[in-house]
Amino acid sequence: MLLKDLKTKSLKEQEIKQNFHDKGKFREPTTTGKGDDRAYVELTNLDTLWFNTGTRCNLQCKNCYIESSPTNDELLYITTDEVKTYLDEIRDLELSTKQISFTGGEPFLNKDMVPILDLCLERGFNVLVLTNAYRAIDKHFDELDILNKKHPGKLTLRISLDHHTESVHERERGPKTFNRTLTTMNTLSKMGFNLAVAGRSLENESRDEALQGYQSILDEYEVGITVIGGENIVIFPEMTTDQDVPEITTDCWDILNVKAADQMCASERMVVKRKGTDIPVVLPCTLIAYDEQFELGTTLKESFQKVYLNHPYCAQFCVLGGASCSA
Repeated sequence: MLLKDLKTKSLKEQEIKQNFHDKGKFREPTTTGKGDDRAYVELTNLDTLWFNTGTRCNLQCKNCYIESSPTNDELLYITTDEVKTYLDEIRDLELSTKQISFTGGEPFLNKDMVPILDLCLERGFNVLVLTNAYRAIDKHFDELDILNKKHPGKLTLRISLDHHTESVHERERGPKTFNRTLTTMNTLSKMGFNLAVAGRSLENESRDEALQGYQSILDEYEVGITVIGGENIVIFPEMTTDQDVPEITTDCWDILNVKAADQMCASERMVVKRKGTDIPVVLPCTLIAYDEQFELGTTLKESFQKVYLNHPYCAQFCVLGGASCSA
């Protein structure tokens, strides 16, 4: 199979697919390379609806799984009216969705971001925003402060801090980003925002060591949140393009003592708007934004279908990594 035959505009996605397809893996949606029945996940309840606000970002991180950058517009800015359409569907279908979450790109580059947050909060949802807290958010401080005071405790900002050391964080995000990010976190903490951290695990570092390191740097900058017990922080496993991972079969649930109902796609969906299209589409999770085989329709109702785990991230991040973007 040639790269041009792979239905994605993402270079990283092309690399992943080519790598595994060459090994006979992740080719067929419902069966593995060895002919076993591929594991699938069914939606049990739509607890969280994600929106990708657009792939443009003011930073260009080396290991960004979605390749966000100042020039990447493969996923377009989502608009207030488009978000409203899905919130209306949640209401009309009488779904018990509690949280609306946003990722990017950098959400605060989207000019509709604050009106979108206002809409979601007015509808009574808990709202989570994943942000790098580096410069782009600064111009929205006053508007966000008004929203936070109007809807106390309903808005959480999860801030990307790739490591608790400056060297590792800036190796990923670029020079002079570490201090500025933590200083902004200090400001947001003093303003009374709910804050959380999104970090990464390193191979030579235990989870307890990582939590202690994060707590120390947050205390140094007087951010005012506690992460030492694992609260207010999500530490994601590394996702690489060259690591060989197994395909998950239906037998794996019992072998691994893992439940299908505990995977992200059992309780979450994500909405994206692709470049060159007129309307958004619904995907099973936040990680597979470019792979067209995972498009589940344009409405939430259409998306309530089986999701076959036909991607390396399904195994690496979720089933074996035990991670969740909403944790």
